[in-house]
Amino acid sequence: MSQPGWLYEGNAVLHPRGSEYQTQFVIDGIPLTDNRSPSFGPEIGADDLESISVYTAGFPAEYGRKMGGVVELNTRRQTDPGPHGEFVLSGGSYDTMSGYGRLQETRAHDSVSVSASGSRTDHYLNPVVPHNFNNTGTSAGLAASYERDLNRRDRLEVSVRRQISRYRIPNELIQQQAGQVQNGGTFETLGSIHFQHVASPDSLILLSGMLRSNSKRLESNRNPTPIAAFLNNKFTEGYFKATYSVHHGRHLFKAGLESDVSFLRESFRYSITNPEQFEPGTAPELSFADARPDLEQSAFIEDLARLGNWTASLGLRWDHYQLLLNRYALSPRITIGRGFPGQNLVLHASYDRVFQTPSFENILLSSSSAISSINDEFLRLPVQPSTGDDFEVGLTKGFLNHMRLDLATYRRHARNSADDDQLLNTGISYPIAFDRSIVYGAEGKLQVISAGPLSGFVSYSYMVAMEWFPVTGGLFLGQDTQNAASEVTGHFPATQDQRNTVATRCESRVTSRLRLAAGASFGSGLPFEYGGTRDEAMGSHRSSQLHSRSHPAPVRTEHLVKCRVLSPRPFPVQSARRC
Repeated sequence: MSQPGWLYEGNAVLHPRGSEYQTQFVIDGIPLTDNRSPSFGPEIGADDLESISVYTAGFPAEYGRKMGGVVELNTRRQTDPGPHGEFVLSGGSYDTMSGYGRLQETRAHDSVSVSASGSRTDHYLNPVVPHNFNNTGTSAGLAASYERDLNRRDRLEVSVRRQISRYRIPNELIQQQAGQVQNGGTFETLGSIHFQHVASPDSLILLSGMLRSNSKRLESNRNPTPIAAFLNNKFTEGYFKATYSVHHGRHLFKAGLESDVSFLRESFRYSITNPEQFEPGTAPELSFADARPDLEQSAFIEDLARLGNWTASLGLRWDHYQLLLNRYALSPRITIGRGFPGQNLVLHASYDRVFQTPSFENILLSSSSAISSINDEFLRLPVQPSTGDDFEVGLTKGFLNHMRLDLATYRRHARNSADDDQLLNTGISYPIAFDRSIVYGAEGKLQVISAGPLSGFVSYSYMVAMEWFPVTGGLFLGQDTQNAASEVTGHFPATQDQRNTVATRCESRVTSRLRLAAGASFGSGLPFEYGGTRDEAMGSHRSSQLHSRSHPAPVRTEHLVKCRVLSPRPFPVQSARRC
């Protein structure tokens, strides 16, 4: 991700401005609010895309639920009549290969297209040790779409997409020596339909629907250590959205309703193969299965007004969330911009009230009473939705029609700040929440749009992300229960607290058919807590021991436990100890 303020952490999970699992992808107007990183969901192929828009502030009121960042993706369309096609092959280090092909036939009133893609690599996930053991992955996708102009006012679009990925979980050194093989996979089938009706020259009605099935699997196939884990999670989602837009004078009004129903099914079991790596009293086996619907509805209204050199976007959104809890929220949104045409300058400021629903990844498992059998000592709290206030002030300045400078400073306040934790040593994550968080920073990006044969950019981001105790939601076991019960004050850096990030890329057009490009990036590092000694850290044979106090040998090192401030005062929510 070339945008400043966006970090990759933990198997290519995108974290915009310090947010944990709060990225929303919108594909042709259909929002996908689940985790879309490689280990959680199939990838969205870049070759299928025509345009990308990124929001980290000034969110339109029609977007909600996951508000750390919004990425709008529009798939490719060829409007010229006749047959069209393309084929792309690429390769790189780690035996990485990929291919993409697309065919389309466009006629006077309709168009049909089919595309297919596939890839493989020996560096699919972030390796837990530099040796990159057991880290292969493959993915494939097939998509088809049909568009038709029913008459002068009505248009229908139908599309279907199937994507799969299969990969191995990277091994630590001790796991590689034992011959461990753990396989994972994600599978998704998505169908969508859009109906557009031009009610008048100044108004438009759009109806959209989606139905998709998504599943994730994890299997410990051979010689697992210290634990064998098996996961088979599925959800089926139905989504509907209706919007009405009207242009009147200097105003563009838009209002809409949406409903999202997901049926979650979770199945998980584990068997400990090396008890010495776990706290005494940890249950050697567990088997869990549950299902429950996730019901979410919303409504919004917004107005985009242009008054001379001023532009204002005013919106109001209502959300309803019902899974483990039943919650409602109203979220006002305000964005104001002032243009100075003579200076080729735009100043802007925004305020966003956000309501963010918890990640549903393994939320049934972590909230079930059955999970308490893992350890005699546990703390289980319902995960509340996160609410917050986001502020941004910035400018955009053009130079000689060839360069553009974007600068912004921002501050985010959140209650019930969303985070995640990991179940024992399985790599299975689930949502937790802390009392509050504050994220602030500044960003800059200088783009060379066209300077002869050269184009490119350089960006810089400064960010501070802090979270405050106590914990307000999630599951805590064993020693973590005592920590959660005692730590009721103080704050710590969030796992996305990378203070300085620099990225650059340049491209040169050598000929009409040949281009050369190069890029580089630098990050000042993410916070973590290390449980070993300095000598162990310096030894290559111990390089895989970045872990928390209670998890001596984690399967994934990207889960970084915070440096915690201990307090003797009692935790305000009663913890449970099973007799």
